[in-house]
Amino acid sequence: MRIFLDNAATTPLDPDVLSAMTDVMANNYGNPSSIHAEGRKARSLIESARKTVATALNCSIGEIFFTSGGTEANNMALKNAVRDLGVRRIISSPLEHHCVLHSLDSIREAGTAQVEMVKIDARGHVDLEDLKQRLAQSEAKTLVSLMHANNEIGNLLSLEDVSKICADAGAMFHCDTVQTMGFYPIDLNATRINFLSGSAHKFHGPKGVGFIYINSDNIIKPYLDGGAQERNMRGGTENIYGIVGLAAALEKSYANLAERSATIRDVRDYLKHELAAKYPDVKFNGDPDRSHYKLLSTSFPYSDKGTMLLMNLDLAGISASGGSACSSGIDVGSHVVGHLNPDSQRHTVRFSLNHHNTRAEVDTVVRKLAEMR
Repeated sequence: MRIFLDNAATTPLDPDVLSAMTDVMANNYGNPSSIHAEGRKARSLIESARKTVATALNCSIGEIFFTSGGTEANNMALKNAVRDLGVRRIISSPLEHHCVLHSLDSIREAGTAQVEMVKIDARGHVDLEDLKQRLAQSEAKTLVSLMHANNEIGNLLSLEDVSKICADAGAMFHCDTVQTMGFYPIDLNATRINFLSGSAHKFHGPKGVGFIYINSDNIIKPYLDGGAQERNMRGGTENIYGIVGLAAALEKSYANLAERSATIRDVRDYLKHELAAKYPDVKFNGDPDRSHYKLLSTSFPYSDKGTMLLMNLDLAGISASGGSACSSGIDVGSHVVGHLNPDSQRHTVRFSLNHHNTRAEVDTVVRKLAEMR
């Protein structure tokens, strides 16, 4: 049986979520925009799912809009803030997910807003003092876009601290929570965030569906033009079974948060301990003590044999990665680790876990690694 340790890329679909989705596929085929009984039933499923998400995040149902995933949600937040809300400056970080960085490239190339990158410290954390200084340097309407947990090294951002910094400066705050949704409680009534994005397949839901939270103070126009779906915010017939699956997965994730997080933390800490004990030359990227508990980014000294490390792990039945999985299926390494260690010749392996992983699997991984170095 294979050992799957690439849960930052995607997670296995939960059987209960699959059951909920297949029931919708088999029995609820109406178009949610139709006024007949089948359409009304489909609409009720979507609105029930919206309520589930809003309840989990402690926000209004009118602030949740379903999308095709985190990439669309992030594009929507960044580009619509510039187009519709008069944002003329965006402060982000060079360690963001590519869908944010490439969106910022598009905005910069179009000349519609200035883009700045906040300083990053040696461990990969956002320099909050630099953020404060940058916000004080201009009166231009500004959006700060920073992810909650880095998808490659796991470093966590304090939502409360950044929210307060932005509020004090009169800036807007967009947060990519794709990696943390379902793993950390988020209270949008207590923490001021203007835009927030999530993606179902990162918390044991289906691929191809996500959501964006848009604070009710921010009135934007549709990102995708079409019909009046998603409260006139996103054209296109809704992915009903995907939306139902998203809600089922999110609800189950938070209902089992304490148990799941304890299990993942234990296995991740065990992995870190065993790697350090067996391989004194291993290094841990970022700041493992202030990072997402499901993720451990490691690096090993360069060797000719090590150049095939990820492929050899795969051949041994172990799924891991070198960095983000969003490069057309090609391992191009980690732009995050490359930014922190530009001259490093080490081999990076990102291990990311879910609550099904075990210490026994860790023992197998550590043993197999010895044959590959």
